[in-house]
Amino acid sequence: MDESSNAPSLASQGAAQVCDSTVLAIDVGGANIKVADGLGWVTNQPFELWRHWQDLPTTLANIIKAYSPRRIVATMTGEIADCYPSRCAGVSHITASLQAAAQACDPHAELGIYLLDGRIVSPAEAIAQPLAAAASNWHAVARLAAALTVTNRAMLIDIGSTTTDIVVIRDGIPSPLASDDVGRMATGELVYTGVERTPVAAIVRSLPLAGSRHPIASELYAQSRDVWMLLKGIPPNPDSHDTADGGPATLAAARGRLARMLLANPDSFSMTEAITAAEWCAKAQCRQVAGSLARVARSVGWQPTSVVLSGHGICLARRALAALCWQVTIVSLSDSLGCDVSRAAPAHALAMIARGILA
Repeated sequence: MDESSNAPSLASQGAAQVCDSTVLAIDVGGANIKVADGLGWVTNQPFELWRHWQDLPTTLANIIKAYSPRRIVATMTGEIADCYPSRCAGVSHITASLQAAAQACDPHAELGIYLLDGRIVSPAEAIAQPLAAAASNWHAVARLAAALTVTNRAMLIDIGSTTTDIVVIRDGIPSPLASDDVGRMATGELVYTGVERTPVAAIVRSLPLAGSRHPIASELYAQSRDVWMLLKGIPPNPDSHDTADGGPATLAAARGRLARMLLANPDSFSMTEAITAAEWCAKAQCRQVAGSLARVARSVGWQPTSVVLSGHGICLARRALAALCWQVTIVSLSDSLGCDVSRAAPAHALAMIARGILA
């Protein structure tokens, strides 16, 4: 696999230190709110929407007020959160929250919602077409990936904290097999596995310990973030407590959480044993993602010759590609735009679209 050393100009902007508030793009997810200006500045705020949905208008208002944008554009995936009785209700509440937040900060601020057909429309139109606004952020990233592809047969692999998105790009145009989440899961284009929030019990049913495999508990004791921290795929963050037990995102705490999956005493579970268990989980996720990539390739009748990697789960994406042994040129948003921008790629791409930088 070759790394692209001549990424197109759209990927060479670098990371801005100060937000250009002419345009602000907001990606409202179920666990994070990501914000970008399309010029390289991004920020990410953890927000457990399913627990604190009533606080969404205030949270968004605080974000918008901090930057006083003239134009706000938004995309979302949080409408699937189980605090909402339906996706339509979720789209309506998130859109209304964005409206209330924008109005509270600047009555003259323009607000647009991104749809799956690539249009940015008024809040009223988005609420009238809720399933076109629902889970639309992958489409914006696919447009950015299409601009960065270096061959006519390409794919986007975007791996975040919770999910993996695979999008076919044919002749520089996103060409998904399905557009809604039900269809995308059926085709393999949406894989519900990521590098932070996926429960270990959803990845494997056993783990190696003392030379043999042991069953694990069906409990939320550990998540994929513990796995990839131990394998140095994502960095520890002692200040973050967005973990299964609310403890710090450190290697020592990750070791303890994996021990608990085995119902083992953390004090007797060594770091070497923890890393071995983490590697077992990583291989299982790798097989899942690689299997979906192969499935999508079979559906379109060809293997890609170039791949764009996005999100902060590029460590997993690289392993999956290596397992497939595809001969592809890789364009990594993390390498070309920086890790923070890659993680907030939907917001970054949407801001670029709103600015007219990205077609």
